[in-house]
Amino acid sequence: MTAPAQDKPLLDVRGLTIEIDSRRGPAIIVDGIDLTVAKGETLGVVGESGCGKSLTMLSLVRLLPNKIRVKSGTADFAGRDLLKMSKAELREVRGGKVGFVFQDPMTSLNPVMRIGDQLAEPLIYHRNLSKAEAKDKAIELLRLVGIPAPEKRIAAYPHELSGGMRQRVMIAIGLACDPELLIADEPTTALDVTIQAQIVDLVRELRAKLGMSVVWITHDLALIAGLADRVAVLYAGTVVEDAPVDELFARPGHPYTRGLLASIPKLTDERTARLASIGGTPPEPGRRPAGCPFAPRCTLSEAICHERVPALEPLGTPTHRVACWVAQRQIREAA
Repeated sequence: MTAPAQDKPLLDVRGLTIEIDSRRGPAIIVDGIDLTVAKGETLGVVGESGCGKSLTMLSLVRLLPNKIRVKSGTADFAGRDLLKMSKAELREVRGGKVGFVFQDPMTSLNPVMRIGDQLAEPLIYHRNLSKAEAKDKAIELLRLVGIPAPEKRIAAYPHELSGGMRQRVMIAIGLACDPELLIADEPTTALDVTIQAQIVDLVRELRAKLGMSVVWITHDLALIAGLADRVAVLYAGTVVEDAPVDELFARPGHPYTRGLLASIPKLTDERTARLASIGGTPPEPGRRPAGCPFAPRCTLSEAICHERVPALEPLGTPTHRVACWVAQRQIREAA
């Protein structure tokens, strides 16, 4: 998959740092993240649970939980910094130009509101439609995401729908106001593999049809292989690798990325073969190691890895960047 070339990205996040109030005082949980999303591009954001994927994206639209806040950084969206917008300005963007599909539709959808009312709400607020116009648009959106008999479904409550249909409703709400950017936070986690494939195909088709950009947050590298144009791998609140999806799978540069890929079951493996795993656990917030955060778990670490934090730098090509002392040294030696 190849995203269209753009001189200036739609979303440009620089130096994003997020901290939490802990018992030992403020602790950094997302540390200096840089991310870009081009117009019409799908960016996959992957990593273990707790690496900061969801918090990074929630911070852009200021939906962070209590005691968690943005400490520093910028998030340029279409020429405006999301992190410096007033609440009124942000309300115009959130749900309008930036759509969000949350992880669990059963807890994200209002259980006492009909589906049609929840779809109509952003249409009335952001697009100034009348109730009748919003109802017609809601039916159109349900039809767009593949829900049968949408004229009847708009009167249903969330508990009356299956998990896959609830997720499609969440996607419809995210698409309601024709967003320039759709952020999907692990939207297929609670679904079986058949429904997962349907949701992935749906998002791919809608992106092509509507021309929007997509950020897809997941811990599943196998899923992202057929969906994303580019992948950012997060570990302990930092980006450790950023590359086009084909290159990431063909030539992973960071030991953590290699470990993630090695843990994916393959049809060619023997049935009795054990899956590869990454030993150890990620560092706790406020207790980060002095150097590379992955060094304590890395089998290739050297002395410098425990002393200095590596920068995210090109690995052979400008579009493939890796934060790893060993990988950078190997590429210099091969040159």
